[in-house]
Amino acid sequence: MMLKVLKYSFSDLIRSRWSYVYLAFYLVLGFVLLFLNENLSKAVITLMNIVVVLTPMIGTIFGIMYFYNSREFTELLLAQPIRRRTIFLGQYLGVALSLSLSLILGLGIPFTIYGITQSGQIWDFATLLISGTFLTFIFSGLSIYIGLLNSNKIKGFGYAILIWLFFAVIYDGIFLISLIVFDDYPLDKFTLFASFFNPIDLSRIMILLKLDISALLGYTGALFQKFFGTGQGLIVAFIMLLLWVAGPMLLMVKKSTKKDF
Repeated sequence: MMLKVLKYSFSDLIRSRWSYVYLAFYLVLGFVLLFLNENLSKAVITLMNIVVVLTPMIGTIFGIMYFYNSREFTELLLAQPIRRRTIFLGQYLGVALSLSLSLILGLGIPFTIYGITQSGQIWDFATLLISGTFLTFIFSGLSIYIGLLNSNKIKGFGYAILIWLFFAVIYDGIFLISLIVFDDYPLDKFTLFASFFNPIDLSRIMILLKLDISALLGYTGALFQKFFGTGQGLIVAFIMLLLWVAGPMLLMVKKSTKKDF
C-alpha cells in the first residue's frame, strides 16, 4: 500500500510546475557553468557551494508545502484501513524522490553532454549528486516531521525555515565563535564530534574529501582527513548521512502513530 501512496505523491509532485522550475534551474545552471568554464573539476567545486545550501532549502520548502496542501487527502487516507506510517512514509518518499530526480536530471544532462562520463571527474560528480540526494531526503523528512508537530501552517513554515537556516548558517556561526572563545583548549575531538550534527557540513566534507583538495578542506575537513584518512573519512561521512536520513523517518513514524487528526 505504501507503494501506491508513494506513486501518487511522486506523480502529483512530478507534474507540479515547481518541479519543472527546479529541474530547469539546474539545467540552466549546469549549461552556464560548463559554458563559462569547461574545466569539469572547477565546475563541480562551484556547484558544491550551491547544492549543499540550495537542495536542503528546496527539500524543506517542498516538504512542508506538500504536507499542508495534501492534508485533506491525508485525512481521507487515514479514514481507510491503512497504517499511518505507511501513509506518511509514502508521502515522504514521493517528495524526496521527485526532488532528487529533478536534481539528478537537471545536473546530469548538461554534464553528460559535456563528457563527464568519459572523464576522471565522474566519481567527484557522482559524490556531488549523492550528497545533494542525501540532503534532499534529510530536510524533506525534517520538514514533514515539523508539519506533524504543528497543525498551524504559519508555525510549521516558520519552524521548517528556521531549521534550514540553523544548519545552513547559524550552526557554523556558533561553531566558529566557540573555536575563538576556547582557542586555548584542545578542540580537535570536539570539532570532529560537532561536525556529525550538521548534515550540510558532512555533505560538504564528503565532497571535498573526494575531490582531495587540501586547500579547500577547512578546519573540520582537515580533521576528517587527519583522523580517518581520505577513504575512511568518506565512509564515516556517508554512514553519518545515512543516520541523518533514518532519524527523521523514525521520528515521523513515531509521531504519526500518536498524532490526533
